[in-house]
Amino acid sequence: MGLGLAVALVLLGARQAALPAPSPDLAQPGTRANPRPVNVIMRDYVFNPTPLYLVRGETVRLQIVNAGLVAHELVLGDAGVQGAWAAANAAATPPSAFASAPAASVPATTGGVRALLASGESVSIDYEVPHDGSLELVCHLPGHLDQGMVGQAVLVSR
Repeated sequence: MGLGLAVALVLLGARQAALPAPSPDLAQPGTRANPRPVNVIMRDYVFNPTPLYLVRGETVRLQIVNAGLVAHELVLGDAGVQGAWAAANAAATPPSAFASAPAASVPATTGGVRALLASGESVSIDYEVPHDGSLELVCHLPGHLDQGMVGQAVLVSR
């Protein structure tokens, strides 16, 4: 492949990554017995799709893949959940280059959902979307938020 074609493909991929996701058909919201599959791909400092459309009160099966070159985290929850994980990640960041820190954790009652995946890993998590409030989609690993790793979650009513 010529250099010009490779550059064009990279630019096309970058442009597609920045486009908003089309609104999915939400006529059949997920239930506990039959969760609606929702795919989320984490790339280096981008969530795809964004926005992520969720129906209030539905159960979704988040199928999360880290297609980036480095580890990424998906935290889906309200401002309180985001604050808890931001603080936990900050506390778990080593104070120096050769120090080891404990794994980030929050109390089980915090709510929301979190997935921390190394490059190439994937996970499937069932999640009950709240009936009220709002949700944010953020990666709180050191430096990732600064690089713009924030996605939009849109809650719709049935």
